[in-house]
Amino acid sequence: MNDLAERLVKEAIAKGVIIATAESCTGGLVSGAITSVAGSSTMFDRGFVTYSNDAKAELLGVSPDLIKNYGAVSTEVAIAMAEGALNHSKATLSVAITGIAGPGGGSVEKPVGLVHFATALKGQDTRPFEKRFGTISRDAIRHGAVHASLQALLSRLP
Repeated sequence: MNDLAERLVKEAIAKGVIIATAESCTGGLVSGAITSVAGSSTMFDRGFVTYSNDAKAELLGVSPDLIKNYGAVSTEVAIAMAEGALNHSKATLSVAITGIAGPGGGSVEKPVGLVHFATALKGQDTRPFEKRFGTISRDAIRHGAVHASLQALLSRLP
């Protein structure tokens, strides 16, 4: 994963891209992966760890009605989180992560291992996607989500 973070930092710096993260189930691990790379202060503005619904609303401007209607783990909330990260930072590119890392908390509709992501790039459409990691360990789900997030950021670099 460190190789991905190093590549992201290098390419973002070269392209003048500033990144922010909006993390729920990863609890800051994406920000941690990026900032573990020397020189990341040049391209990383901030990370929002918005584990609670209140934090999503207060820090990112996610509508409580959106959370109520779709649930915190949803495409709609991931999009709102990514866009909120852009709107509340100096970033030009953001990633949002919200999911169910388990081992409890899942349902038939939203099983453990379901993670919703979104990347937002200023001036372009926000792109959501989801991954279903299955009933692997909590740590494996979270680390899988970090990997997917770094890949998504790399793929959105202009």
